[in-house]
Amino acid sequence: MTDRVLVYGVAVAGLATVRALLRRNIDCLAVDDSVDDTKRRVLADLGVELVESPSDSVLTGLISASALVAPAPGVPESHPVIEIARRTNRRLVTELDLAYEWESARPGGARPIVAVTGTDGKTSTTLLTAAMLESGGRASVACGNTDVPMVEALDLDVDCFVVEATSFRLAFCESFRAEASAWLNLAEDHLDWHESMKSYENAKARLWSHVRENDSAIGWIDDPVVMRHLARTHCRRVTFGLESADYRVVDDNLVGPGGEIAPVDGLSRALPHDLTNALCASALVLESGLADRRAIARALPEFRAPSHRIEFIGEAEGIRWFDDSKATTPHAVLTALRGFDSVVLVAGGRNKGLDLGELAAEVSRIRAVVAIGEAAPEIVRTFSGRRTVVTACDMGEAVVAARDLASDGDVVLLSPGCTSFDWYDGYARRGEDFSRRARELIGARS
Repeated sequence: MTDRVLVYGVAVAGLATVRALLRRNIDCLAVDDSVDDTKRRVLADLGVELVESPSDSVLTGLISASALVAPAPGVPESHPVIEIARRTNRRLVTELDLAYEWESARPGGARPIVAVTGTDGKTSTTLLTAAMLESGGRASVACGNTDVPMVEALDLDVDCFVVEATSFRLAFCESFRAEASAWLNLAEDHLDWHESMKSYENAKARLWSHVRENDSAIGWIDDPVVMRHLARTHCRRVTFGLESADYRVVDDNLVGPGGEIAPVDGLSRALPHDLTNALCASALVLESGLADRRAIARALPEFRAPSHRIEFIGEAEGIRWFDDSKATTPHAVLTALRGFDSVVLVAGGRNKGLDLGELAAEVSRIRAVVAIGEAAPEIVRTFSGRRTVVTACDMGEAVVAARDLASDGDVVLLSPGCTSFDWYDGYARRGEDFSRRARELIGARS
């Protein structure tokens, strides 16, 4: 066996891992099941050997000759590389573990790390936390499941890291920890990656597996699974929620253990999940001691959630239009629905094995439904006999149908509860198409 690291999967995070290893003079081998000319060219330029789609026997030999196996986040836990690595007693190391261990050995000491996980809301909360830190004068980077993997972020001139930690990145973690870490929620998702819902839950829980006594674990008080795991942590335990939590809303103010943080009307948008995201981000920066309440109050009015997350498009004839294309689970759709009283819901796409019947949990907020994509029959079954449901064959037809079903005071909400890969190559393209067509219709009606 050599000191070589086998990196399996060389998309964004995998390539970042390869480059980070090379910068530290660590030998590595790249292996991938889906290789194109771009990957071949990049790895050739780096001088890294690439093995394409190896058989299990060949892969066993490659793993046996390596010290570590670093699977990219896109490699599911059922993949042969995971099984073979475990069978041959090779350590599985994630990019979060690599980054944490390298940062821990940094001359001058490690820089502070805070982290966020959850089924929904991770990206918005991560970015809001980074904005609060910047407002407090700390150069920070949102990394992990963002455009910047954490192994790449280490080389940036920053004071601290805000890590978006997905279950994919946490599943095999053996050392990663953060001074303050938050678990937002847990709902059925990613069962095409995880072997079971229990495996998904256990991956999320690894966020708190290596906490130290002075760290802070932060959990959403209204999620029983999160609270069960929070109760088991061996560090400071902190809760957030609209009511009855350490960080909560009182008399239209965000409030923490130290008192009032900021007025609710200071937020750029104040839907229920915006408030819980703001409370969680506030807890992260205050509990870690990285920013104060004044920094939070300055950041909140300027922060805008990322695109395609209940993003306001426009209004005409008393009807408001919102793009929530990022909502690819029923849990995310329910979160969006709870922000409105009367919704024409545009839902469907390619289901990733989830129970779309859960969408009916907020049927009282839904006026009518437009079913789209491969999952349209499932959407129809969910709401048949309870609400008016029409099926659209494309997004243009969906927008027109939604407008015909809506009345003054309603919201038209694209919140699909499914992936976009039946009609589009990603949720962003789906949201852009919906928004463009909605703006054209709004312009014509105005």
